[in-house]
Amino acid sequence: MGQIIAILDVDGTLVDTNYHHAIAWYRAFRRCDIVLPVARLHRYMGMGGDQLVAEVAGEEFERERGDEVRDAEKEEYAKLIGEVAALEHATELVEALVERGCRVILASSAKEEEIQHYVELLGVEDMPYTTSADVDKTKPNPDLVLAALEKAGVDGPAVMIGDTPWDCRAAADAGVPMVGVLTGGFSEPELDEAGAKAVHRRLDELIDGLDELLAVAAPPDARD
Repeated sequence: MGQIIAILDVDGTLVDTNYHHAIAWYRAFRRCDIVLPVARLHRYMGMGGDQLVAEVAGEEFERERGDEVRDAEKEEYAKLIGEVAALEHATELVEALVERGCRVILASSAKEEEIQHYVELLGVEDMPYTTSADVDKTKPNPDLVLAALEKAGVDGPAVMIGDTPWDCRAAADAGVPMVGVLTGGFSEPELDEAGAKAVHRRLDELIDGLDELLAVAAPPDARD
């Protein structure tokens, strides 16, 4: 069957960043004279900034001030990243997948300096990862998942683990099944509706059910 590729989303799945990013976006939009409810912004966490701005503020704002608000979000998030912690059992999940012989790839659209910080928090500095520089468009486009498959360097069956509906959509469009976790603040019905093959509350549940997790991996010919 070939070596299984385990694609792990990072933000909200392995490190607890979704609410920090929501606050950073809130502050960034306020700097641009737009006040958006944090709860609404949270529903777009997991979507890349290249997609998010138009979704929450409209195409006209994107054209006129999209780059400005993205730069502001980067600055605001830099003030918060020191508070970010790895989620409980995140490192154990990575280690368990490696021990099972999986090819593990961290799939992130974060900036290089951010993902460097995350792998240090997780203690997985040697693990291959993607960044925003690897894709033209971020989630929900499938580019990030496809980049992770390319970085895997093997042509085996694949499964993705993520925490948002945007992860589900990106994985589905890349032909990769996704297993969801509730660590990012999205509900089980939301992930189910977006196409998750299974949903777990915590990362230790994934470790306990590793056989079931790996059983949903799609063979390469299913991704064509």
